[in-house]
Amino acid sequence: MKVSASFLSSYYVEDDIMKLNETDVDFIHVDVMDGKFVPNKTLPFRSMKNIYKYTSKRLDVHLMVAKPKKLIKKYAQLNTEFLTIHVELDEDIQSLIDLIHNYGIKCGLAIKPDTPIEALDPYLDQIEMVLFMSVEPGAGGQSFIPETLIKIKEFKKKMKEKKLNIIVNVDGGINLENCKKLRQADILVSGSCIINSDNFQETITKLRGGKNE
Repeated sequence: MKVSASFLSSYYVEDDIMKLNETDVDFIHVDVMDGKFVPNKTLPFRSMKNIYKYTSKRLDVHLMVAKPKKLIKKYAQLNTEFLTIHVELDEDIQSLIDLIHNYGIKCGLAIKPDTPIEALDPYLDQIEMVLFMSVEPGAGGQSFIPETLIKIKEFKKKMKEKKLNIIVNVDGGINLENCKKLRQADILVSGSCIINSDNFQETITKLRGGKNE
């Protein structure tokens, strides 16, 4: 189980990112919003690109934007492991997947809570990761939607039938209680649970399902 520490790019605290850099967290999860695809809006890239000054961790970038093409090109310049776009976009998703891969970056498709997993079917052999939103995308601090567990179970069954190995990433309302129900996931995204804790490393270890030494 890997952990991706999340922050909204409408703000970020350099001290928190530097503290995360001292832990063994696997990724820094960056939420990017345009005020169109979701109601909230985040800092422009010219501000976000300075994140490299505070961490050497690989980035797990979630683009909650209506027109991601330009931002794909920009975030590809950073230390990015995954670039994730939404399957619900009114765009040529295949061309966006190809663009991400052209930069040598792994592509993820995010799926909203109300979107059936069948929406992912045309792209399953083209992507490395699916990001299951366990809250409505756009705002932090929401409660985990329990039905996400059913979607993940159905998706894992489909992957077994198709003999595909796609990373399952889960984002939204994850804490030290409900993470125990998410052991089928490969990556858990957690923001406030980590940032509001007294000990970042201890919380990250517990989210993984381990015990702090």
